[in-house]
Amino acid sequence: MHLKHPSGLLLILVALFCGSSQLYAQMEYTTSISFANQQLMNPRVWEAKTGTESNLQSQFALRGLSYPPQGIYIRAFKKEGVLEVWVRQNGGQYIKFKDYTICVSGGTLGPKRRQGDYQVPEGYYYINQFNPRSTYFLSLGINYPNDSDRILGGYSNLGGDIYIHGACMTAGCLPLGNDKIKEVYWLAVLAKDNGQDTIPVHIYPFKFDNFEHYQTEFSKYAANPRLIQFWDNLKVGYDLFETYRTPPVVGVNPDGSYRY
Repeated sequence: MHLKHPSGLLLILVALFCGSSQLYAQMEYTTSISFANQQLMNPRVWEAKTGTESNLQSQFALRGLSYPPQGIYIRAFKKEGVLEVWVRQNGGQYIKFKDYTICVSGGTLGPKRRQGDYQVPEGYYYINQFNPRSTYFLSLGINYPNDSDRILGGYSNLGGDIYIHGACMTAGCLPLGNDKIKEVYWLAVLAKDNGQDTIPVHIYPFKFDNFEHYQTEFSKYAANPRLIQFWDNLKVGYDLFETYRTPPVVGVNPDGSYRY
């Protein structure tokens, strides 16, 4: 729902639809129609909030994290089948909140380079869409293809519509199942509501500091120097975060490589 002219009448309609208690809960974030309040007008987002918030608050407290989050950072690892959520602290550094298992994967290691290849992208992205009425319950879109993908993919038909979503099926996305997407989606809503316009999503083939995976996969693909070069380039950004615990600022060079 896109609200261009919120008014008192709209709030009344929301109250009639959701009940006064729900309207009160919506207004706990701001006294206006904030991003979170807009999202809460969708039943699945309301279900995500009411079904996860108490548990999220407890988990944040146990980890010494401030709730609601002021910013989050998402990393995904294809070989490990894991999506990580990190939370920004007052000093600007990020602390890991939780690992979420990716319930099914498609394709192989390596970047996505064409429509219909079932590949999960690899690279540096951000959330560019919140879909509270997704076919897969709730979904967070990422900005694939990015500038690097377009250059390295030869400006061909690279496909699109890559999401972190519910359910447990995929054709190149990152499915978590409905219960886990409720938490991730609601955390992303809260972060955006608190002013984080760009939520980074960095997707890697594997954890580059996992020596076994690093050695195995680099040996397996040794005959593909373009892929090895691509991974070496990704590793620079991975290492920067591991060192400083702050997502790197990433640009794209004319040759399609990432610039840090």
